Amino acid sequence: MSWHPQYRSSKFRHVFGKAASKDKCYDSVPITHSVHDNHFCAVNPSFIAVVTECAGGGAFLVIPIKQTGKLDPHYPKVCGHKGNVLDIKWNPFNDFVIASCSEDATVKIWDIPNQLLKRNITTPKKELLGHARRVGLIEWHPTADNILFSSGYDYKIMIWNLDVKDAVLSKPVKILDVHKDVVLSMSFNTDGSLLATACKDRKIRVIEPRTGTVLQEASHKSHRANKVLFLGNMKKLFSTGTSCWNNRQIALWDLDDLSVPLLEEDLDGSSGLLFPVYDSDTHMLYVVGKGDGNIRYYEISPEKPYLNYLTEYRSHFPQKGIGVMPKRGLDVAACEIFRFYKLIPTKSLIEPISMIVPRRSESYQEDIYPLTAAAQPALTAQQWLSGINKGPLMVSLKPGSGAVNSLPQLLDLEPFTKATDLSQQEEEGGRMSLGGKEKRRETQDSRKRPKVEEKLPEDEPMCFSNGFDVFECPPPKTENELLHMYFRQQEEIRRLRALVNQRDVQIKQLKLELRNLCMDTDNY
Repeated sequence: MSWHPQYRSSKFRHVFGKAASKDKCYDSVPITHSVHDNHFCAVNPSFIAVVTECAGGGAFLVIPIKQTGKLDPHYPKVCGHKGNVLDIKWNPFNDFVIASCSEDATVKIWDIPNQLLKRNITTPKKELLGHARRVGLIEWHPTADNILFSSGYDYKIMIWNLDVKDAVLSKPVKILDVHKDVVLSMSFNTDGSLLATACKDRKIRVIEPRTGTVLQEASHKSHRANKVLFLGNMKKLFSTGTSCWNNRQIALWDLDDLSVPLLEEDLDGSSGLLFPVYDSDTHMLYVVGKGDGNIRYYEISPEKPYLNYLTEYRSHFPQKGIGVMPKRGLDVAACEIFRFYKLIPTKSLIEPISMIVPRRSESYQEDIYPLTAAAQPALTAQQWLSGINKGPLMVSLKPGSGAVNSLPQLLDLEPFTKATDLSQQEEEGGRMSLGGKEKRRETQDSRKRPKVEEKLPEDEPMCFSNGFDVFECPPPKTENELLHMYFRQQEEIRRLRALVNQRDVQIKQLKLELRNLCMDTDNY
């Protein structure tokens, strides 16, 4: 009879939340007093945007991420809406483009200059006019460029293609008219081929957005969902809402069967909304309470019990909204795996909160930073609209690894050697296979090495394998192992090229010495 320990082995058991010091917060920020249930904050590695109060219309602030401290009371705003701004979202593939929606039934796209704002921005780049009533939600497509979803109080979800020259768009490419009440939440799966929604009619729907077909529908009497979230590629949905006794409640659903939730759990009797945030890289789920200062976090597993509670970050100051920094903006040197920006209207303060894995080593921790989604689109708008699905481009967060180059682009690069077609085929085969032909491939490659014409940047540091032989490892069994092996191969190839270049320089120096010796003997 096997013995199972009562504890779980996890790298994230001891994750803790660390609030930023006063000088690294954003002070004197006039945070909106709106009662709408949204985040009211959007963050990227360049800017933090927050919805603010404005007389005679709606506005939001765009503050450079490094401009902490007290905000100038006359700091310029983005103020082109005629009604209160209800939601703002940064373009995931362009840090200088942001979308906003408002009570004036419009969606506007703004270009933010790459410098400190000196005056108010009042003219948008594009204006989307399609909804009959106020627009409460907007979401960018996770993998396709310039595709925006908007949801209004006319019960419709509209899909917009921004890859057009027109400054004013009045006809969306698709209208999803499948809801009977206001849509409270929207969430995409990893490749953006499915859309999950939570509606005020207490139903959760899974929709194919290009056809408008409702694939699954959940209506459970004991759970009234307010927010819904796709849990990466696990084929599960997570929702937050209230129970029949008005307790705050969380629920987990099987994507293939939404008739009964896999798990239901009452949290407390508070009245504030719960915002779920999922990190698909670490499989950690954060539940942020509106109106309180707590952030609960869990670890998701594919088998029972599915939801493993880790711990809770507590604070005395209640949050009205929350912003989330993308992974590419984190401090990997401090083992930071997530960062929230907490809106505290009672103090007019925006407080960064870092989720940190305690580690003694100061080197890059590869096990807690798997490949993450890049800031580059995998598809064009037309490709996605034509029916093509593609997952996000993946990059490594390791400093100096060239995070601007995503993996699919690296896989499509031309072979590095300019020798015969046979050697090119062997190079491509060696990228994806680590079988028994590696020793023969190494021998043939070593014969071809003098013909390599590669220009290494002078300031690029060489990557060494530290005795790790990538050609003597067992074949990778999972996709993540294959990707890690690929990057290690690239580092090894770069190191060998640098050695070859050094040998070439030494050969030229020896040739010059021989030539000088020959000239000296001729003189004698």
